[in-house]
Amino acid sequence: MEGGIMSDTRVKIDLSFTRNLGNYESIKIGIGVEDDVRQGENVDTATERVYKFVEEKLIQKTREVEEELKSGK
Repeated sequence: MEGGIMSDTRVKIDLSFTRNLGNYESIKIGIGVEDDVRQGENVDTATERVYKFVEEKLIQKTREVEEELKSGK
């Protein structure tokens, strides 16, 4: 993530997704990012920016893992 730093304020977002595979097995995928509040942002807008980034990455990685599970890798 790029951009000018506004202050020492940081935002941190951690998201995870757990998929039940059946037979008492599951897989958990977690992604987290910590970033500075950038120039022109407040904490709320920085949080939304980082949340959107983490959410998109979690969805992407979840789809990759689901495809691997389907193909038996």
